[in-house]
Amino acid sequence: MTLTNSRSRQDGDPVATEVLARARTVVQPVLNAAASRLAPELRAALEHHLAGGGKYVRAGLALLSAGAAGGDEQVGVVGAVAMELIHNYSLIHDDIIDGDVERRHRRTLWAEFGVGPAIIAGDAMSILAFQLLLEDPTNARVRATGLLSEATQAMITGQAEDMASELRPSLSVDECLKMEAGKTGALLSCSASIGAVLAQAPVAIVDALADYGRHLGVAFQAVDDVLGIWGESSVTGKPVGSDLRQHKKSLPISIAGEKGVDVYGSLASPLGQDLSEREISGALAMLEKCGARQETMDIGATHLRLALEALDRAPLAPGPRRELAVIARYVIERDQ
Repeated sequence: MTLTNSRSRQDGDPVATEVLARARTVVQPVLNAAASRLAPELRAALEHHLAGGGKYVRAGLALLSAGAAGGDEQVGVVGAVAMELIHNYSLIHDDIIDGDVERRHRRTLWAEFGVGPAIIAGDAMSILAFQLLLEDPTNARVRATGLLSEATQAMITGQAEDMASELRPSLSVDECLKMEAGKTGALLSCSASIGAVLAQAPVAIVDALADYGRHLGVAFQAVDDVLGIWGESSVTGKPVGSDLRQHKKSLPISIAGEKGVDVYGSLASPLGQDLSEREISGALAMLEKCGARQETMDIGATHLRLALEALDRAPLAPGPRRELAVIARYVIERDQ
C-alpha cells in the first residue's frame, strides 16, 4: 500500500487528510506492534496514549520522503514508526511539563496514570525508536539513526530553551524562531528526509527534503502558536488562551514585545498564578490590536513558501512531491 495512489481533488491535488489516513493505515499497526514489545507494566499507559490517535504527519512525511527519492515507500516504514515514537514520547513529556490534563479530547497519560509512569513510558518509546532502526544495522539505517539522534537532541534543546524563556521578561522574534526551529523544525526536518536516507538517495535530495521539513516545522509552530492563544477549546482540547495562562513566550508574544507591547507585564497576576478570564480577554485584545496574530500567520506563510521552494531544488518523483506540497499547505490551514 502506498500514499501516492490516493484519491485526488478535482484540481489534481490529493486530499491531505486522505494522504495522512493512508499513512496511518500503513504505520499504526507496526507502531502498536512495536509498543507491545515493551514491558507489560507499561502497556496500559501506552495503549491509553496511542488510542488518542493523531494526524500521523511525521509518519506521512517519512513515507513520502522515500517515495520522493524514487524508492519504495515501504523502505520508509521503519523510519516513519521511529518518528512517531519520538513524537509521542515528546508529547507525553510535554504534557507533564505544561501540566496539561487533556490532549486529543482525552486525559493525558500522566493525568490518568501519574507522573512517574508517564516519564518511564515516554523514555521507553524514545529508546524503542532507535532500537527499531538498528535491529538491521545497514549503512542506510545507521545513517538514519544518526539523523534521528541529532534531531531529537535539537528538539530537547528547543524545549529547554522554551522552558527557560518562561522565566525571562521577554524573548526577541529571532530568539523565538531559533527556539521553535529546534523544538519543532528539527523533528519535521528529520521526518521529511529519513525516508530518503533509508532509500539511499543522493545528498542533494536528502538536503532538499530536510530543508523542506525544517521550514515546514517553523510554519507548523507558527500555526500552533496562534492556536495556543486563540484556538477554540472545543477544537484544540485546551482552554482558550492556554499559552497565555502558562506565560509562554510564543511568536505572538515576541512580536508584540518588539512593538513595545508588554502583554505579561500588563497582567495583575504574577508568573505561576492562574490568570482571570478578564486578564485573558485583555491580553487577547492587546495582541489583536498590535497585529501580532496576523504577523505570526505571515511568518508561517513565508516558511510555507520556503518549504515549497525547497521541493523544487532536487529531482523528486512527481507524485510524492505533489503530496508533500499538499501536506505543507494542510499544516498552515489546519484548525486543530
